[in-house]
Amino acid sequence: MPVPFLDLKAAYDELADRAEPEMLKSLRSGWYILGPDVARFEEAFATYCEARFAIGVANGLDALRLALMAVDVGPGDKVLVPSNTYIATWLAVSQCGATPVPVEPDAATHNITADGIRAAMQPGVKAVIPVHLYGQPADMGAIMPTARALGLKVIEDAAQAHGSSWDGRRIGGHGDAVCWSFYPGKNLGALGDGGALTTDCPKMADKLRMLRNYGSREKYKNEIPGLNSRLDPVQAAFLSVKLAVLDDWNARRAAIASRYLEAFQWTDLILPKVAAQADPVWHLFVVRHPDRDGFAARLAERGVATLVHYPIAPHAQAAYADMGLTDADLPVAAQLAQQVISLPIGPHLSADQCEQVVESVLVSV
Repeated sequence: MPVPFLDLKAAYDELADRAEPEMLKSLRSGWYILGPDVARFEEAFATYCEARFAIGVANGLDALRLALMAVDVGPGDKVLVPSNTYIATWLAVSQCGATPVPVEPDAATHNITADGIRAAMQPGVKAVIPVHLYGQPADMGAIMPTARALGLKVIEDAAQAHGSSWDGRRIGGHGDAVCWSFYPGKNLGALGDGGALTTDCPKMADKLRMLRNYGSREKYKNEIPGLNSRLDPVQAAFLSVKLAVLDDWNARRAAIASRYLEAFQWTDLILPKVAAQADPVWHLFVVRHPDRDGFAARLAERGVATLVHYPIAPHAQAAYADMGLTDADLPVAAQLAQQVISLPIGPHLSADQCEQVVESVLVSV
């Protein structure tokens, strides 16, 4: 039987009876920009993330950009970013007029470390963006004191990490601001684009609310230059319903990950490494294979869909050709781009489908 990489329709079908009345209520409310549905979701999401405040915005890229704007990153500044990440992390820096400075990740966890931050530090760096890649939380216990000692603002990219924890504390309030995406494929995905920021700082929250709304607290009174980036109320209504099942769905992902880790431990695949302090949410299950493309083709022949996150590192994209960076400059990112492959791990992957993935991988490695 075919095994899809992710079944978004099955996810919607499970929630439809609960979500559709809430979305219809939102449509009939007359509130189509911000309003009570967004406020309710923000309160619930902040509580879930163990943060004081949540601010809903239009998408994850805007969340990153707004966070950088809120800490006054601009032209002439530099921001430390992972060399291996989705390009949005870099784009947010560029859109503020600043320069991304790549930090090579730990090859085992694929996340940047405190040591990597210290090694990449240079004059002009104002902030660092740790990414909790694939739902595996970065070592915030070491990153935060290191960043503070270096005088850096910390903007977390948690687009793939809804519900993850480091050392018993949920990702959501470690840094100055934490940025979230609700793209449909995320663990907490909307029915279109959406995003949010969480923070423990009242001043940061107040500034972010202004920045997302044209720099305004009161209509026609614009205190700072802002954006138009607001979470849609209908999406917020849906997300509130989905938030209630997020832990259960994350547990389903974890069960699949556990099965994969047990089944593949004696293969030549390089498997995900989970730090002792980490509680990941398995947004992706990423392995490494020296013949990634051949491995993917063999799995496809057996009906198992895979994806690559990510086949081209940001430094190798045409968008950043002017930086003059080569694979020799960032060998870890270059190797990961050549070897990583993501196996199916959605919360609606059935037990039979999971076993088909296991069997297919074991005969395809």
